[in-house]
Amino acid sequence: MLDTVTVSVAIDRPWQSLYAAFWHPEAFPEWASGLSRSRLLKKDERWLAEGPESKVFIRFTAHNPYGVMDHWVELDNGNEIHVPLRVIANEGGAEVQLTLFRQPDMNEAAFERDAQWVRRDLARLKALAEQ
Repeated sequence: MLDTVTVSVAIDRPWQSLYAAFWHPEAFPEWASGLSRSRLLKKDERWLAEGPESKVFIRFTAHNPYGVMDHWVELDNGNEIHVPLRVIANEGGAEVQLTLFRQPDMNEAAFERDAQWVRRDLARLKALAEQ
């Protein structure tokens, strides 16, 4: 089993509204810099992105009534990383939770850097969603 950390942020916006605004792949580059540094290009059922280290392909969960925004990132070496992402109700607002899996070749320092990156990205999502 892989080590994990779940990063969470409370957002002062109804969860359905937040999900509706940010679930679609085209919205991810607005706030998820760890996923893509540029606009996503649709290629069949996947999306091509310029990731932090190289080009990656991403598959996204279809729109759903549950707030699930999971995605799978295919690296240039063929490895695929699952990224569970949820928007859930938190009274009148929302809680956004992303689970980060420590990959087998990742040391503790790199894992912590990735977790910090997720925290920054979720802070950006919060800022966008609450403006």
